[in-house]
Amino acid sequence: MGRLENKVALLTGAASGIGLSTAQLMAKEGAKVVIADYNEEGAKKAAEDIKADGGEASGIFLDASKADSIKEAVDFTVEKYGTLTIMHNHVGLTNLKKDLDVVNIDLDEWDRLMNVNTKSALLGSRYAIPHMQKAGGGSIINTVSIGAIDGDSTRTAYGASKAAVANMTKYIAAQYGKDNIRCNSIAPGLILTPSAEENLPQQVREIFLKYNALPYHGQPEDIGHAAVYLASDESKFMTGQMLVIDGGYTITNPVIADFNKLMNS
Repeated sequence: MGRLENKVALLTGAASGIGLSTAQLMAKEGAKVVIADYNEEGAKKAAEDIKADGGEASGIFLDASKADSIKEAVDFTVEKYGTLTIMHNHVGLTNLKKDLDVVNIDLDEWDRLMNVNTKSALLGSRYAIPHMQKAGGGSIINTVSIGAIDGDSTRTAYGASKAAVANMTKYIAAQYGKDNIRCNSIAPGLILTPSAEENLPQQVREIFLKYNALPYHGQPEDIGHAAVYLASDESKFMTGQMLVIDGGYTITNPVIADFNKLMNS
């Protein structure tokens, strides 16, 4: 407890799932948190639940496709709590019906995902950095994806947009490190959020589990704990890095699961 005492965090896209778990864990560690989400009702409820648990939080509306809305979220945070020292750019949209392979992808969807997933992280950082400079430093955390690392048969725009954020993380770290501002990213694998549990068929979950090095799926708090670490002074000598938290999904030769099955048959 208290690892984030006296810190103020703004988390975008945090009304549910990984973002919500991260906000709850940051609040438990002493941070004042602002939950900004398109689902304003969900953001406000999440904040009320945190306060009922003894933390300090506010929930506000955010349209991550609009620069003014992102700036307003940053301004609200500073006006409410006096500073901003943790910026968690967590927004990530996807569309399985339109974000397809390169030949068939809807180009309007490409533009939308690039604007929301990549530009929102740029703008969140852009508006947060001056306040972090005034505060004497801060930590920017960008949620990316294992889709930023490996290719896939679909979700081309999602993967490309998150790869752009992963690389932008290094640029931010390089440009503002002398101001004591760190920037790191987290690349989750399959995480069993309530939405994933509701929408992912068991067959899909088993495919991921087959190729995980570990014998279980990730939970939202697995990412939340990593974000707390990156937000805390425990990671004060770490910047420009990507934490891949995927149960070992991306570390192995892709045929190992099939070879193990063959050897044990």
